[in-house]
Amino acid sequence: METDTVAIIGPQSSVTAHVISHIANEVQVPLLSFAATDPTLSSLQFPFFVRTTQDDSFQMAGIAEMIEYYEWREVIAIYVDDDHGRNGIAALADQLAMKRCEISYKAPLIPQPNRADITDALVKVALTESRVLVVHVYPAWGLDVLAVAHYLGMMGNGYVWIATDWLSTVLDTESPLPSGALENIQGLITLRMYTPDSELKRNFVSRWKTLMSNQTADGHFGLSTYGLYAYDTVWMLAHAIDAFFDKGGYISFSNDSGLSELAGRNLHLDAMSIFDGGKLLLDCILQVNLTGLTGPISFTTDKSLILPTYEVINVIGTGVRTIGYWSNYSGLSVVVPETLYQKPPNRSSSNQLHAVIWPGQTTEKPRGWVFPNNGKRLRIGVPNRVSYREFIANVPGTNMFKGYCIDVFTAALNLLPYAVPYTLIPFGDGINNPSGTELVRLMTTGVYDAAIGDIAIITNRTRMVDFTQPYIESGLVVVAPVRKLNSHAWAFLRPFTPKMWCVTGVFFLLVGAIVWVLEHRINDEFRGPPRKQVVTTLWFSFSTLFFSHRENTVSTLGRLVLIIWLFVVLIINSSYTASLTSILTVQQLSSPIKGIESLITSNDPIGYQTGSFARNYLSDELGIHASRLVPLNSPEDYAKALEDGPKKGGVAAVVDERAYIELFLSSRCEFSIVGQEFTKSGWGFAFLRDSPLAVDMSTAILKLSETGELQRIHNKWLMRSACSLQGAKLEVDCLQLKSFSGLFLICGLACSLALFVYFVFMICQYIRYYSAAESESSSGSSLSARLQTFLLFVDEKEEDVKNRSKRRQLERASNRSNGEDVSTNSSKKTGREISSNRSVSFGTGII
Repeated sequence: METDTVAIIGPQSSVTAHVISHIANEVQVPLLSFAATDPTLSSLQFPFFVRTTQDDSFQMAGIAEMIEYYEWREVIAIYVDDDHGRNGIAALADQLAMKRCEISYKAPLIPQPNRADITDALVKVALTESRVLVVHVYPAWGLDVLAVAHYLGMMGNGYVWIATDWLSTVLDTESPLPSGALENIQGLITLRMYTPDSELKRNFVSRWKTLMSNQTADGHFGLSTYGLYAYDTVWMLAHAIDAFFDKGGYISFSNDSGLSELAGRNLHLDAMSIFDGGKLLLDCILQVNLTGLTGPISFTTDKSLILPTYEVINVIGTGVRTIGYWSNYSGLSVVVPETLYQKPPNRSSSNQLHAVIWPGQTTEKPRGWVFPNNGKRLRIGVPNRVSYREFIANVPGTNMFKGYCIDVFTAALNLLPYAVPYTLIPFGDGINNPSGTELVRLMTTGVYDAAIGDIAIITNRTRMVDFTQPYIESGLVVVAPVRKLNSHAWAFLRPFTPKMWCVTGVFFLLVGAIVWVLEHRINDEFRGPPRKQVVTTLWFSFSTLFFSHRENTVSTLGRLVLIIWLFVVLIINSSYTASLTSILTVQQLSSPIKGIESLITSNDPIGYQTGSFARNYLSDELGIHASRLVPLNSPEDYAKALEDGPKKGGVAAVVDERAYIELFLSSRCEFSIVGQEFTKSGWGFAFLRDSPLAVDMSTAILKLSETGELQRIHNKWLMRSACSLQGAKLEVDCLQLKSFSGLFLICGLACSLALFVYFVFMICQYIRYYSAAESESSSGSSLSARLQTFLLFVDEKEEDVKNRSKRRQLERASNRSNGEDVSTNSSKKTGREISSNRSVSFGTGII
């Protein structure tokens, strides 16, 4: 580079490219590499680095999509511990995280490992749980890794080996491989950069084969896709230089003051000069648009080649078979990418691959994991219960268990497509029921690998382990003594609360009074002496309860109020009838405890099952003082404590999980669940964090539920003789006022509106029919007199008011006509007198 250099093709190593890129940046010389695939070389740190091949992040995205496609969740990465390997695996981890998968173990190798180094790394890999291995190494010694894996027995059934494109490079350049090397790679999956078939490519491959047959003794040195990209890189640079000169570029160099300070050193860095046209040439390279051996060549805005695509290859026998393709455009597909590029991207419909022959010559997809420590038996902790042994119990004199939980676990295990060796280990002293939280905690310390039994899925436990799908619902409930509630002489009042009765009575009176007001002036049935009107109003009000009122409503407003009120009465009547029927026909049970709320507000002692999470929940979440909590160990303890009650050293109620309580109440009818279930949870099987067995067991439990087997197991263990008072139920709550508040609100608004309209109409009528006459008769009357007059007007029948108004109008009209007659006669008389006088005058004059 101390000569005049305008561009560099290479290097082939990502490690070397990191070093050279710094120098290329300093002297502004474009660096074109067809083999350095480290994703970090595309960063802004290296603006003059141009990758003319595919970035490793794309093939890692393809591998991550395959992991998701085959429903694996964890992989092991075997890689070379340098920039090329580390950064490639980091890209794989990022892509897996997007698929909610992860690298569970990393096995780095030195850049030039020997067989002992490889063996040490693979022995550690064999002891891990995952069986999906991704190998990202160099072609020069990648086959040595697979040879050691074959020697260690890691190429058999259950293993999945995915090699990055280094293996396809070996297969392309060194084929045919020796039989021993082929045996070591049977069933592997590898990727190869996809290059579409074309006449240009076929001609070049033919020329390459002719060249190799003349240059090498055996003539078998093949051509990999990296060779095709190397050829296209040269042509790409040639086109860019041509465009450089077309744009007026010229070759010139200038000294770098920073490098001149290094004069006299062995590297002679001071001899290098800055290429003045470097930026223009770089732009010309990134603007290249041509078709080469590898297909269309152009760059995206982030300096990556367009349309990154890989073939997915399965090694079978003496050759390979393409089982599909991956492209950044459409994901996994069995259709060639050129066809998919002509359609809109649709990963959901094209995400598929052909069948694979896996290591061990099997077509059955490996599950991708095994139990750690090379198949060691699973240590499962089981609560050694002393009560409610129907759920889980140790068989005396043996290490076996029986019960509902054991049957569910066994049935789910039988649905798994693989065998699970396990040992059940009892947990507990056999005297008290053990703590489920403590059993789960011991899993985190390595004492147990799993736990089964009546283990509730609660928040603090899910922070320590993974649970399966719940196989039974079991939230906390309150159980308390109940007594039979007999009917009595005043049982008919029980459907409504006292407040409801009062409000209903007030509305009966109120509606009757309002209807009287609206009907009084126009309806004869609502008129008469005061005593009769009061009786009529009361009779009308309460007769609407039975829809038997005889009085007719005449006014529009009265009918509106009555219609709405009758609707309210219908609802109240129906509700009362239904509630009273239930009270008188169904045996009722009552308890002073109404639920968890009444327990919180009281100071009575509360019982709970020993070892249950209920204690911590009551004290920590609900704030109940620990001194009020009484541990109970068996159903017999429950019964005795509840029968004794707080006054005799017992408890007011017991708080426990519904599954236990339902079994407890199956033969004890003097107790019952009161209130609502105040937590929602269930029981599940616990496994270590990120254990694939938890997912498989959850799927199996769902299958048991769908087929009805889960219910059959429940009926086998938990169905007991029905209680003789099974038809009994707790006291029905009285109907509250709030249940009818909407109806009363509507009725009240209708009444208020009717009264408002009525009084507006009355005032207008008073002004029209009465006020004028009053002003004529007593214009100076006082306010009290006016008010008294208005009240008399309101009490007066409307028909009388109208008739009096008509008479008054007729009288006024008659008076006006009489006045006109008088004035007419007077004028006529005056006229006659004037005429007479005139005649006399005229007569006198004539005479």
